[in-house]
Amino acid sequence: MAKQGFVIWFTGLSGAGKSTLAEMLEKNLKQRGDAATILDGDVVRQYFSKGLGFSREDRIENLRRIAFVAKLLADNGVVTITAAISPFQEARDFARGHIGRFVEIYAKTSLDAVIKRDVKGLYKKAIAGEIKNFTGISDPFDEPTHSDIVVETDKQTVDESFQQIMNTLIAKGLLEQEASIPVSLPASLVHKVAGGANPSDAIQKILASHAAK
Repeated sequence: MAKQGFVIWFTGLSGAGKSTLAEMLEKNLKQRGDAATILDGDVVRQYFSKGLGFSREDRIENLRRIAFVAKLLADNGVVTITAAISPFQEARDFARGHIGRFVEIYAKTSLDAVIKRDVKGLYKKAIAGEIKNFTGISDPFDEPTHSDIVVETDKQTVDESFQQIMNTLIAKGLLEQEASIPVSLPASLVHKVAGGANPSDAIQKILASHAAK
């Protein structure tokens, strides 16, 4: 479980896998017993940033609002995951400074890879000029310079990226390492293990004692 609320802030091109990883993280954290939620960029625009457009200034303001809401949630013990593109270093730096307990994850992929993937057909429309201010095509994306975690989603599987994120969050002390108890152990042994100081050591001792009988 998380020791306290914090913010996981994804950045990356459209189609880089941010939402997929965010959903996997939210599900896993809830299974671990944490209060966790995703702040989706489209939802925030609908309810908090309806009057904003897609100019650089408006995008930065939208991200500032996301950061404000994310901090409120984190301060109240919620692990908050944002899945907006966050194309500008200025906005990401503001979020980090404003929030404090902050982990930036860069879903890194090549532009060619997301254009080929283009599940929603957005890149095709952007290249044709049907969508204006589209990050990576007609709008810039500031390559992150100091992300806490970089997952290369055009080279890794989704599971590999997810596991890298979880391992890093545990290594940083933001999440506790879950004790792993083999499901094949009898209920009586599981009960003994649960009461031990070190589950792994306890399992080995119990198995060894039974093997000697």
